[in-house]
Amino acid sequence: MGLTKEFKEFAMRGNVIDLAIGVVIGGAFGKIVSSSIDDIITPLLLKPALEAAHLSKIEDLTAFGSVKYGVFLSNVINFVIVAFVLFMIIREMNRAKKRNEAAAAAPATPAASKEEMLLTEIRDLLKK
Repeated sequence: MGLTKEFKEFAMRGNVIDLAIGVVIGGAFGKIVSSSIDDIITPLLLKPALEAAHLSKIEDLTAFGSVKYGVFLSNVINFVIVAFVLFMIIREMNRAKKRNEAAAAAPATPAASKEEMLLTEIRDLLKK
């Protein structure tokens, strides 16, 4: 019974649930990136090069008859796109965090009346 309770506590922690959500979203994002490579980027940008090589997809590129370096190139392109998008997301998050920190760091000075300011100056002078 103790093992089940420990596992339940572990699985219900916020970090584990956040990680699970991240994995699911990452998988879906990976499919979107793969589709953009296969269906948009390859046909638009690489079409002339692929036609010159008499190929229809980048994955069909081979060397020595069996080494499929086209699959490797496709995966490298996928990685670069994912890394760039994540960089842009994190960059914007850091900018927003800096803006929030700057706004919080600015001390909020209460609007003091002229009398309060004069009394504060008098008090400071009397202390000296």
